[in-house]
Amino acid sequence: MPADDFAHVQSWVFDLDNTLYPPAVRLFDQIEVRMAAYVMEALKVSRAEADRLRKHYWRTHGTTLAGLMREHEIDPLPFLEDVHDISFDQLSPDADLAARIDTLPGRKIVYTNGCAPYAERVLAARGLSGKFDAIYGIEHADFQPKPDRAAFDRVFARDGLNPERGAMFEDEPRNLAAPHAMGMRTVHVAPARADGDHIHHHTDDLAEFLSRLTG
Repeated sequence: MPADDFAHVQSWVFDLDNTLYPPAVRLFDQIEVRMAAYVMEALKVSRAEADRLRKHYWRTHGTTLAGLMREHEIDPLPFLEDVHDISFDQLSPDADLAARIDTLPGRKIVYTNGCAPYAERVLAARGLSGKFDAIYGIEHADFQPKPDRAAFDRVFARDGLNPERGAMFEDEPRNLAAPHAMGMRTVHVAPARADGDHIHHHTDDLAEFLSRLTG
């Protein structure tokens, strides 16, 4: 039973985008458009080249921002402010998910490759404000992105979190490899199941999965 696998868990770590809201709302599409525009302006390249570079940065460095910082010494703060200046009209409150998060025993945090102010706006639109003990963005990892192990080490050390008593919920499979290696329970939250020994559980309905953990 899934509940037995989580009986030891004292810290619950949730990714944000496409994890605490359904990917069907396609919120990240807006961010990708703004990222492409930012790359075009910052590097003076075409849209096609900007898209190619974003894919290269994502594969090589983990995020577009990490690639821009490492390869072009781009200041991260203006980038984060610009690309997260989007509409949240597609999001709606999820009372069931809020109630399930409330019932989890222990500490609950959000950890995203976005910035914390953006995460707070998403949580507000989902009716999840005040449901988490802490919200960590990429700035709290010194701009080191998931899936890098160093990023998790920095955020978890900042929080005082013991990974061996923790669980990680994440839509991107590669971002579960480091938490698994650190001893966390890992849950892939996505419409389609992903393969990998680093994934303990999969769900396409986070609220329903949490209900099976807490009854």
